[in-house]
Amino acid sequence: MGFKCGIVGLPNVGKSTLFNALTNSNKAQAENFPFCTIDPNLGIVPVVDERLDNLSNISNSKKKIYTTISFVDIAGLVKGASKGEGLGNKFLSHIREVDAIIHMIRCFDSNDIQNVNPDINPIRDLEIIQTEMKLADLESIQKRLDKKNKKNISNEQIQILEKALEFINGDKNIDEMHNIFNKKDIEMSGLLSLKPSLYVCNVDEASIVKGNIYTQSFIKKYKEKNSIIISAEIENQLNSLNNEEKENYMKMLGIKETGIKLLTKKGYNLLNLETFFTSGPEESRAWTINKNCFAPKAAGKIHSDFEKGFIKVETVSYDDFVKNRGWVNSKNSGKMRLEGKEYIVKDGDVLNFRFNTWPYFFHTKVYKYRKYY
Repeated sequence: MGFKCGIVGLPNVGKSTLFNALTNSNKAQAENFPFCTIDPNLGIVPVVDERLDNLSNISNSKKKIYTTISFVDIAGLVKGASKGEGLGNKFLSHIREVDAIIHMIRCFDSNDIQNVNPDINPIRDLEIIQTEMKLADLESIQKRLDKKNKKNISNEQIQILEKALEFINGDKNIDEMHNIFNKKDIEMSGLLSLKPSLYVCNVDEASIVKGNIYTQSFIKKYKEKNSIIISAEIENQLNSLNNEEKENYMKMLGIKETGIKLLTKKGYNLLNLETFFTSGPEESRAWTINKNCFAPKAAGKIHSDFEKGFIKVETVSYDDFVKNRGWVNSKNSGKMRLEGKEYIVKDGDVLNFRFNTWPYFFHTKVYKYRKYY
C-alpha cells in the first residue's frame, strides 16, 4: 500500500469526475447538482512503474505486483460545514482518515455546470474549505483540552494542540507548525488543517497546457510545488482509449503525462515516500517506504517477522540490476552489497532480506525472503 488521498472541494468542482478518471471506474456519481456524492467512494489504483516491469522481465517472474494509492471521493463541503451545513461534520470526519488531501479547485468557466458561488474564484473557494477545516479543528482541540479529557493526552500532543489553538485563533499560517514539531506527532494529532495537501486546478481543454487566468492567480499564491493543472474531463476521455489512441490524443493536446502520474509524483514528494523492489522467479514487487528508512524497517513492510529477525540485506541498485540482468551477474560483478541494520534504503534498491525466524541469539538458522540464486 502506498498512501491514501482524500479528494475534497466545493460541490460541482469535478471531484467525482476526477475520482472516476483516476480509478478508471464509474463508482462516483458525477451529476450537475450539489451533493450528488453522499457516501465517500474508495478506489485503489496501482502505481504503474516501468522499473518494476523491467525487473519482472529480467527475473522472468510469475507475478508482478505494483504498489498502490487509495483515493477517496469525499462529498462537497460548503461554508458552514463545521456547523452542519450541507452534509456537515460527517464528511469532515472522513478527511481525518487520509494521509493527504487533494484539494479540487474549479478553474474553468461553464454555463452548463452549476457553481455554488456567483463567480469563479479559486482562491476564495480554497479558503472556504480551509476555514471549515480550521473551525472543525478548533472544536476538536477545545474538547480534547478540556480538563476531564486532558489527563488522557500525552504532553507532546498537548503542546501541539495548544500551539494549533494559538495559530488558529491568531489567524497565523498553521503550516509553520511543521517546522516546530516532528512529523509523527503531527500525524497523531489528527488535525485536518495539518494534513499534507495537493492542489488540483481543474481546467477545460483549452487551458490544459498553459493554464488560464484562474490557475495563474492561484499558483502565484499557493506556489507550483504542490499545485497541478489537470482536466478531469480529459482524464476521463483518456481512459476510454487504447494505448495507441491515448498516446496520439495526448500528443495532440500537448500532454506529456497523465493525471495519475502527475499526482503520484507530487504525492510521493509531498509525503517523502520512495520505492524499493523485491524480484525473483516467483514475483517482482514494489514497496512504498518513507525516505531515510533503515533496512529493518523496510523489511517490516513485507512482514513484521522480517523486521524482528533482521540479519542482513542483499542490495543491488536498480541500474546495476538491469545492467547485469539479475541477481547472479550482479553478485559476480561485485555490484551486490551485503548491508546491515544501519543501512538507509535508497529509492530503486532491489533487496533480498536475510532474517532469523526467532529473535534469540542461539537460533542460527537463516532464512531469505526469496532464494533467487
